[in-house]
Amino acid sequence: MTRLAKYLPILDWGRRYDRDALTNDMVAAVIVTIMLIPQSLAYALLAGLPPEAGLYASIVPIILYAVFGTSRSLAVGPVAVVSLMTAAALGQIVEQGTMGYAAAALTLAFLSGALLLVMGVFRLGFMANFLSHPVIAGFITASGVIIAASQVKHILGIEAHGHALPQVVGDLVAHLPDTNPITLVIGVAATAFLFWVRRGLKPMLRRAGLSPRMADIGTKAGPVAAVVVTTAVTAAFGLADRGVAVVGAVPQALPPLTLPSLDLELIRLLLVPAILISVIGFVESISVAQTLAAKKRQRIDPDQELIGLGAANLGAAFTGGFPVTGGFARSVVNHDAGAETPAAGAFTAVGLAIAALALTPLIFYLPKATLAATIIVAVLSLVDFSILKKTWAYSRADFTAVAATITLTLLVGVEAGVTAGVILSIALHLYKTSRPHIAEVGQVPGTEHFRNIHRHKVITDPAVLTIRIDESLYFANARFLEDYVLDRVVGDDGLRHVILMCSAVNEIDMSALESLEAINHRLHDLGITLHLSEVKGPVMDRLKRCHFLSDLTGRVFLSQFDAAQELARLAAQPPLTAPAAEDAAQSTGDEMIGETASRLV
Repeated sequence: MTRLAKYLPILDWGRRYDRDALTNDMVAAVIVTIMLIPQSLAYALLAGLPPEAGLYASIVPIILYAVFGTSRSLAVGPVAVVSLMTAAALGQIVEQGTMGYAAAALTLAFLSGALLLVMGVFRLGFMANFLSHPVIAGFITASGVIIAASQVKHILGIEAHGHALPQVVGDLVAHLPDTNPITLVIGVAATAFLFWVRRGLKPMLRRAGLSPRMADIGTKAGPVAAVVVTTAVTAAFGLADRGVAVVGAVPQALPPLTLPSLDLELIRLLLVPAILISVIGFVESISVAQTLAAKKRQRIDPDQELIGLGAANLGAAFTGGFPVTGGFARSVVNHDAGAETPAAGAFTAVGLAIAALALTPLIFYLPKATLAATIIVAVLSLVDFSILKKTWAYSRADFTAVAATITLTLLVGVEAGVTAGVILSIALHLYKTSRPHIAEVGQVPGTEHFRNIHRHKVITDPAVLTIRIDESLYFANARFLEDYVLDRVVGDDGLRHVILMCSAVNEIDMSALESLEAINHRLHDLGITLHLSEVKGPVMDRLKRCHFLSDLTGRVFLSQFDAAQELARLAAQPPLTAPAAEDAAQSTGDEMIGETASRLV
């Protein structure tokens, strides 16, 4: 049962489900449902799909995540960035508004779900680490700008297309004379009202005497109020006949059973976008889930989260939806509303199903400008250009990756931006680790500690050189260490011993091993003995599998202090000839490797 519960977390929290948890989950579900109805419709609009697709993508996926996911607060469904990536991917393949477009959205959700599921089964959650947080922040900021710009057309009541900022702005400017004044009034009023709701409604309700919980519910219902008022005004005054674009007829039904297309050419075209959507969605989701779990001292299993999100996307693919993930705003609302378990998500799905059955006829006259205002207000909270200032002050390499991600996302598109961010992050990591920090160290007086000679007043021995390598040794930096050591010892006639202090070395690959062998050989030719100190256990285990330790001219010391004490004593003796030094190293080295080194950890 324990093993099964690992893959079906519902078996774990479900056994402890009680009346208090039910009450809290029901309250949270009511609040999130109120928030999700306009959001789901709006994000379907952003993805280029009929509004009902947003409702469908918010019902079955939430239920499946409740069964397979590990977060107690995460609310799964359509989100702004993934909806934009969906529109960008599909817009290059099929024409928006066609049956082929909807079918392609199902296929994209299917591919995304399958990829996430495979990653979860094979425990590949670590792959998301290739996207650094600054790059993700830059990508979301740029995507927020594009999303907001793309929705201005609905505020103005004009046509505009494009998935990069220059295209969107160019189309908006070209069609600006076609602006519908009535649509503009509705859009601007709805946007202003929603911004005020976010900042001013809750304090006003508190001043009116409402409890914090009721004031919070009232604030979350703000977008619903905008929907109700603008829909009523549009219907009452016949504004649809005066050029105001409305949602129109929405099927009054539960999510249908659908089948994604398995056309190989379509799969080939959507595979890369599906990979990007999967990774971006997972990173966004796991970040939110872990943040909220930490507040309640709960644990999130990243690999099981992949399975949960994979199941949710497969559910969307077979029920008329499009790619989904855990949303920041709705998850925070779910958490703050008191959700105790994933059952809150299942209750939310029930609420949305009721809305799909009973409320859809009421949104016929809902202006698209109102949905656009909902999107704009939601995504502008994600825009944070301060990440550029922060990374510039802290790390120019990170700044380069963030700036490139933002620039390419804005100018070329979301796929180019995130791809460039990943490649730059990896390239910069390789560059930084290829030139590791290497310090010459000495003993801090009166202690057994060794520190950088350029930062601290330390004791050094002219006959002994200690070099600390602050990085694992692998193919990219092996030659750098080799050149550093040999450049340092050339011309230092009094030097008799070199110690490589390996306290920060967690790995030595084959290329680095060959460089160590070359260093050992070159130093031997110069009459200098090579020693190692503070080698970690796993690294030592690997070194014992080869002949390096038997060829080492010096010894492996348990601690740097032991090495300094012993070599200071040896340095005080007359220098040995090369053959004698080799014999001495062999006799003492074998003893040290066989006894002291075996105790390394």
